[in-house]
Amino acid sequence: MKKKVRIAVLSAAGVLAAGNVVRAALYKPKKEEAPEFDSENVNLDRYIDTICEAIRCKTVSNTDESLVDWDEFEKLHKLFRKKYPLLHKTLKKRKVGRAGLIYFWQGTDPSLKPIALIGHQDVVPVAKEMLGDWTYPPFEGKVANGYIWGRGATDMKNHLVGILESIETLLEEGFVPKRTVIVGLGYNEELTNSELSSAPMISKALEDDGIELESLLDEGGAILKINVPHVMKDKLIAGVGVAEKGYADFEISLEATGGHSSTPPKHSAVGELSKAILDLENHQFRPHLTNEVKMLVDTFARNTEIPVRLIGCNQRVLLPLLKPVLARVPAAASVMRTTTAVTMTHGSPQANVLPQKATATVNFRIMPGNTIDDVENHIRRVIRNKRINVRLLGGNEPSLVSPTQTPTMKAISQICCGMYDMSVPTPYIVMGATDAFHYQNLTDQIYRFSPFVMPPDILMLAHGTDERIAVDSLENAIVFFKRYIRLLAGEVK
Repeated sequence: MKKKVRIAVLSAAGVLAAGNVVRAALYKPKKEEAPEFDSENVNLDRYIDTICEAIRCKTVSNTDESLVDWDEFEKLHKLFRKKYPLLHKTLKKRKVGRAGLIYFWQGTDPSLKPIALIGHQDVVPVAKEMLGDWTYPPFEGKVANGYIWGRGATDMKNHLVGILESIETLLEEGFVPKRTVIVGLGYNEELTNSELSSAPMISKALEDDGIELESLLDEGGAILKINVPHVMKDKLIAGVGVAEKGYADFEISLEATGGHSSTPPKHSAVGELSKAILDLENHQFRPHLTNEVKMLVDTFARNTEIPVRLIGCNQRVLLPLLKPVLARVPAAASVMRTTTAVTMTHGSPQANVLPQKATATVNFRIMPGNTIDDVENHIRRVIRNKRINVRLLGGNEPSLVSPTQTPTMKAISQICCGMYDMSVPTPYIVMGATDAFHYQNLTDQIYRFSPFVMPPDILMLAHGTDERIAVDSLENAIVFFKRYIRLLAGEVK
């Protein structure tokens, strides 16, 4: 009898294993059926040259506008006028704020809502002490070893110039859009949560004109080229940001008597505050498997190789079980929950003085579904010492989540799958902040995507030393932008 049971169990296990092999074999990347696109003309030399010259414009933003070199922004604008004369002859241009630009490419059908492509002209600074670590000077705009090197090469003068380059080429070809195309270029996106942000100014200017947008495209995701031996071989996976996390800075502080360091209490204000910091770090927000997380994992799992796909094809069952493990990995946890990061502390002004006040700044990146009020309630709940003061310094709520079944998302998928052998781009939540957040008054269809193929290590160089973009990723970016405008704006035949 035991032998028969054993045989039955083994047989059942064999059937299940065989079934899993079949399931894994069928568990392949989802593809988008793309239309037959005509080939696109690309003036690659002009595009490369313009990116390099744009990098040489030191358009560094600063929270103190008196420290901004506005001549560098004007230098960039002159570059645009020189390189793209047809664009400046055909499109109506408006200046907003100190250096913001709006271009209007009027369509022939006023009943159609315009589409918008936006970007930012500014870049983050390079610390003087880090200049020597760069292979080539950060504002030289050097082409070498198959890359364009410099600050802004990936964030985001490659994208910004790509939009203008594509429009100029379409104009050279005689393209006339049915739907109006709007280009909005801000100048201080890198200043997170700035009261002087140019994006709201541009958005307000459009709103005051009575404009409602069909959709909007900003920077965000990219086309990742992933090569992990025995796991994923030369796969292209694109992420389209359909939302972005909110942002909040809170100050937590504790006041004390202070005094001379020669007669210290058991715990100074800094010591007491450190316990509150540990309370926050030890009591993180709960992770959640949002639809965007599930779709992202599904896309990656479908692109893995056998035998990894034998596991990946069961991700719907395994993912909830793995959630506690993934929550311990910072990169994975950040896409599943509101994050807590203690970034700044301050105590006594001198080594031999006990602090009368100790403060810490805590940065939260807030998942859609949570609010700034939720964060404050969380802080007050998990900190045991109720003498700790909590103060909101500033922030933005999470963005709305854009729908995924739209002509714009379909166009992005069709163009990408038409150019590459790749999966349908997957929606995801952008971890950082973009200008797109400020356009929610104009449309609920906001997508964050840069059409550049990049390995993860190159993508991570944005804001870092040796920021650069591969020259061989540029031509198809122009093809993308041109086809994007063709599909969504339509053409007058």
